[in-house]
Amino acid sequence: MREDQDVLEWISQLMNEEHELLKQEEHEGASEAKRERRREIEECLDQCWDMLRQRRAKRRAGLDPDSAAVREVDMVEHYKQ
Repeated sequence: MREDQDVLEWISQLMNEEHELLKQEEHEGASEAKRERRREIEECLDQCWDMLRQRRAKRRAGLDPDSAAVREVDMVEHYKQ
């Protein structure tokens, strides 16, 4: 997941899965497993967006964007913009 495009593609896949789960929940109700998967997706999306922000910031600062790292969920969940 080193290239920005790779991160964006992963975000797109996760968002598609999240939307599919939301549609299913509307029609079938939300099982505990589906709610848990949606929570996992939301956390992963937060991590992906954070990674993308890191890469872009490093690039703007003249640093190597490949040095960006996935941060812990607890850190990105409480990230202030």
